[in-house]
Amino acid sequence: MKRFALSPLDLAIIGASIVLSVTVGLWASRRVEKTTRGFFLASGRMPWWLIGAAFVSTSVSSEQIVGTVGAAYKYGMGIANWEWWCLPTYALVMVFFIPLYLKNRVATVPELLTRRFGPACGDIYSYVILFAYVFLFLTPALYGGSVTFSRLTGWPPPAVLAGIAVLVASYTILGGLSSVMWTDALQCVMLVLGGVVLFFVALGHIPGGWSAMVQAAPERFHLYHPPGDAQAPFLGLVAATFGVFLFYQSTNQVMIQRVLAARSTWDGMMGIVFAGFINLLRPLVTCLLGLIVYHWIEKMGRAPSLLPDNQDQVFPFALDVFAPSGLRGLILAGFVAAVMSSTSALANAVGTLFSLDVYRRLFRPQAPDRQLILAGRIASGVALVLACFAAPLVARVGIFKYFQTGVTYMATPFVSVILLGILWKRANYAGALAGLLGGLVIQIGLALALWALGLRLNWLYVGAIAQILTMALMVAVTLLTAPAPAKNWEPFLWRPSVLAQYDEGRPRPWYQKVRLWFAVYALLWVCIYWRFW
Repeated sequence: MKRFALSPLDLAIIGASIVLSVTVGLWASRRVEKTTRGFFLASGRMPWWLIGAAFVSTSVSSEQIVGTVGAAYKYGMGIANWEWWCLPTYALVMVFFIPLYLKNRVATVPELLTRRFGPACGDIYSYVILFAYVFLFLTPALYGGSVTFSRLTGWPPPAVLAGIAVLVASYTILGGLSSVMWTDALQCVMLVLGGVVLFFVALGHIPGGWSAMVQAAPERFHLYHPPGDAQAPFLGLVAATFGVFLFYQSTNQVMIQRVLAARSTWDGMMGIVFAGFINLLRPLVTCLLGLIVYHWIEKMGRAPSLLPDNQDQVFPFALDVFAPSGLRGLILAGFVAAVMSSTSALANAVGTLFSLDVYRRLFRPQAPDRQLILAGRIASGVALVLACFAAPLVARVGIFKYFQTGVTYMATPFVSVILLGILWKRANYAGALAGLLGGLVIQIGLALALWALGLRLNWLYVGAIAQILTMALMVAVTLLTAPAPAKNWEPFLWRPSVLAQYDEGRPRPWYQKVRLWFAVYALLWVCIYWRFW
């Protein structure tokens, strides 16, 4: 990956952004109530705008920026679906999950599974996800971000990795979710601001601008890709809306914890709507820059081609060619912000799950708040240390990539069980266990069967097929066993009436209506898909 010189102004901007992030995190930590709800859920006081900004920032990683910019260079605008195709999933989160989560004051996803079905279901989620967060998500996020940044700047990778871990620990361990969300919001501003400015500065270098790019290669400017497309089949996106995508946004502790901290159901829903508006801009930051570089290189012939396999060079190439001094520092500040945001979110989620769902359940059921907070802090710190020591293995063990894909497949059993749990009162403990354990067997068996038959099926389709089979298994086992008691399903059964309570009965003026702003977001989203279909 190409290195380039950083001016004193660039270094000053990067340094100032890091200092500002840590300062905000430490400031937020001083305002945290020393209770489990205060530390792990920010006392349930987070406003909608903070939830939305943190929700977006948590979902953007440094590897994603480099990877999607390069993928757009190679494959075209269809890659933007990974950013824009969130409205259907957001709608499901708002309608089916947020009202039930906040009405029942759920603190973690394992708590939901335990209360709805039984303790073993919550335990399975806790142990699987804790392992995945530490070794399959936190480690690659920390390693990938630090190595990419060091390659861009020439700074030593171990120093960058250790520096990021220490900076993240300084506010995450002290302040819990409140510190993480406040810094996430700040980092979201830096990331989006720098990315949008770079996009338009780069576009200004193209004679004729966007129209010239479309005229030169119109086939690359479509969001719809046929079902057989290898990268972003539209049918696969639709199928994943109810599976893998829904898991990530609604039953993934790292993401949904921001919503669980909402001061009201209205704030939780408006936070998701606000995240949707921000996501309309996200392709400018994470992928559409690749279209500009493609035109610059492949159509204007201003540099040697990066096809077919050097697309990871596209992002540093764009910084080197299009970003002047100052802007380059702003972009890299946003890049560091992405690394810190994803790392702090994972470390905080590890602390929350370990303290509330492992330590309290197995070791100290009557532990006071002080001990639970200490256990969470230690778990977050240990997770960061383990990730630092495991990080060098990522460079040598390619299996990590396969493990990440495997974790994505493991999402299917969790979302299948939770969906049936909130939509079908008959769903019971035995059925849920069959879905969680049998679903994993189904995923592995399906993957092996496809391999043995020599069939190459997009992972989105594999996940959808496995989800159908998993839900069918859960239904069959449930019908063959005793129904769940009413005390288990009654609080968590979704009914249309729960939507009427989203504002807790508080009268709001028309301009604060969730429906209004979701409709505006949906209209803009439809316009984008109509324009680039």
